[in-house]
Amino acid sequence: SVLSDDQTPEGARPLLDNVKRAYGMVPNVFKVLAHSPAALATYLQFHQANEETSLTPKQRETVSLAVSQVNSCEYCSAVHSFVGSKVGMSDAEIANARDGSLDAYARFARSVASTRGHISDDMLAEARAQGLTDSVLVDIISQVTLLVFTNLLNNVAHTTLDFPSVEI
Repeated sequence: SVLSDDQTPEGARPLLDNVKRAYGMVPNVFKVLAHSPAALATYLQFHQANEETSLTPKQRETVSLAVSQVNSCEYCSAVHSFVGSKVGMSDAEIANARDGSLDAYARFARSVASTRGHISDDMLAEARAQGLTDSVLVDIISQVTLLVFTNLLNNVAHTTLDFPSVEI
């Protein structure tokens, strides 16, 4: 459940303060994560590390949209559709990222998520043929992993939307 301010554990409060400074609000996913200050801290560190990979903001959102669609996460699909538009993705690009047809990043991310990492040799060869280096593949898998965590969390918690809804 989404924690109110007075329900938030003491250890999570400074972390949520940082989220509010960064985003101008505390999205509900963070209020759910706050049930475990350690999980919240881990997520924030992992999220920050992923922002320092080779992936551009648009590529990260492409991966996030593809994975959220595979995992039928209404909350994350809404968040990343909103953020995708903020990083310059058109409505068509957002839709194509979600169904995996946008580019090699979306196709590889969907394949990794839908097969739980047991991708075919053909998929790996296709990704490499599209110019995805091993370091980029690792960066995509890192973003996939981050999204699987929040997808599962939000699916279990039925996190209340605080972004415009999208159909999944």
